[in-house]
Amino acid sequence: MMPDALKIHLCDIQGRLFELSLKMGFASETFINVFMRSRCAEDYDMIHHKLQWMGESYLMEEVIDECTGKLVVGEQYSKEEMYWIGYAYRYWHFLTGENSKAISKQVPAKVMRNGYEGFHTEDISLAIEDLKQVAKLGNR
Repeated sequence: MMPDALKIHLCDIQGRLFELSLKMGFASETFINVFMRSRCAEDYDMIHHKLQWMGESYLMEEVIDECTGKLVVGEQYSKEEMYWIGYAYRYWHFLTGENSKAISKQVPAKVMRNGYEGFHTEDISLAIEDLKQVAKLGNR
């Protein structure tokens, strides 16, 4: 089932959060994997939580507070890759009901980045199905 307008807005916020990590200088792969397995992401997965109403800057403050010492400076993905990865992960959550931690364990940041070139122009629901297939093939 396609997410409603509010859920699409939350996908956009997560995409912008991932973009914001670039301005902060964080290594993209580390940021993505740390965020997706954080309490902040767990809270963002909830049906209603205050983090969903605060925007990406406030959300980044919460991530930094929670994950101090885990976020490092390093290689960064492109702005387009980061936005798409953040958006796709959140959309995946709404599409399947899976939590952020489970999603990122299935398809970690590196796999998402590798899939970006081929999947970012697809309908997001189809891209998620393709990413699930990539993950299954990689786990054999």
